[in-house]
Amino acid sequence: MKFMFIMRATEEAREAAMDIPLEEMFNRMGAYNEELMKAGAVVAAEGLAPAEEGFVVDFAEETPTATDGAYCGTREQFDGFWIVRVASKEEALEWAKRCPLGPGMKLEIRRVQELEDFTDLADHEYYQKEAQWRRELGQA
Repeated sequence: MKFMFIMRATEEAREAAMDIPLEEMFNRMGAYNEELMKAGAVVAAEGLAPAEEGFVVDFAEETPTATDGAYCGTREQFDGFWIVRVASKEEALEWAKRCPLGPGMKLEIRRVQELEDFTDLADHEYYQKEAQWRRELGQA
């Protein structure tokens, strides 16, 4: 099973993090990432640039529109993620609890749907193409 750990932070958490020396933050997160790697659980992990550098594409109208920055009024912002492969939801929870995040931070844990979740569509053209793409990407 794959799970996505979505790191979310409030503005207060971001401000508090500025009081932690960058090297200390790197050490804490690096040790956690190293544990995940040694366990063979990491599929992907990335931090994100500030929301102000991004944009949102809104599909509410017939023609999608793009606006700079994060969603308006967002109290918590998506700061980074891990995708881990583990045996169970319980194991995902154990790894999540070990993440070295502080007050004001949250990890949202979501199971990543896999091709096997859609076996009732196994004869569908795009199911077959998806399976081929995953093989080409070394994900099958």
